[in-house]
Amino acid sequence: MVRTPLTPQERARGERLGALLRAARGERSMVEVAAAAGLSAETLRKIETGRAPTPAFFTIAALSGALGLSLDEVAQLSAPPEAVADAVA
Repeated sequence: MVRTPLTPQERARGERLGALLRAARGERSMVEVAAAAGLSAETLRKIETGRAPTPAFFTIAALSGALGLSLDEVAQLSAPPEAVADAVA
């Protein structure tokens, strides 16, 4: 099975998601947050750095719970700026 390359928009969304998770993690260590979410620190590092820009839904759900974020917040804050502007208008 060959995975299709990610589009620039998918890569950008992954970068926004990573930045959001890093900001929400704050001073807590990657190891602490990953353990609370039931993930490896390596998986969290890949998501935060954009190397895994399309993580599974349940991975994001687990991280959201560990970070005290709602899935709605994650969806809204990792959406492209033009999508947020369209939703407000």
